[in-house]
Amino acid sequence: MSRDAAGKSACATVELVVRTIAETAIANETYFCQLDSVVGDGDFGYSLARGFEKVLENFDGFDRSSPGAFLKKVGLMIASRVGGTSGPIWGTAFLRAGSAAGAKTALSGADVVAMLRAAVAGIQARGGASLGDKTLLDALVPAIDRLEADLASGGAEALANAAQVAERAAAETSGMLAKRGRAAYTGERSIGSPDPGAVAIGVIAIRVSAAWRNYSSAKE
Repeated sequence: MSRDAAGKSACATVELVVRTIAETAIANETYFCQLDSVVGDGDFGYSLARGFEKVLENFDGFDRSSPGAFLKKVGLMIASRVGGTSGPIWGTAFLRAGSAAGAKTALSGADVVAMLRAAVAGIQARGGASLGDKTLLDALVPAIDRLEADLASGGAEALANAAQVAERAAAETSGMLAKRGRAAYTGERSIGSPDPGAVAIGVIAIRVSAAWRNYSSAKE
């Protein structure tokens, strides 16, 4: 495969992932709001959906010179259009992932893991959260760990397995005490309901896995 062809393939893959994330966030607006209303402001789903609507509206105009450049544009759009704390956190995740990809026009499995790790570091730096604080990190980090392990061993179902881990980990946040965000102010009342951000990661991961499976099948 030529460098240009590899670059187009990598960009097409990243575009698929971003579009799937955006469409999933929009489709689950009400669900995410309902989850957030238990101990939060109830606007998480609304904020996320409005931001990703802007991403889709401007999708065709984003820089496609490399996957990293594309992700940075997406991150800037989210940071400026998503309200509340979600904008800076989700926007930073995309920006850091784009920065980790750099100017590469082809991405290996190791590159993808590095991008995801960079996104996690950005989320932690922006929001100050750590594992166990009952945030989206509690679904995202275990999923990345599983993805990295499966890719290292050549597992054919790496993405599907990671998505299942994210979904399961999100459900397990129900038993955690919230230590960050609005929910942290409710103390022990936060125990018994899952973290909306973690659930969003789980839902999105499942949809990305399905979209990737369909995309890969169509290419064969």
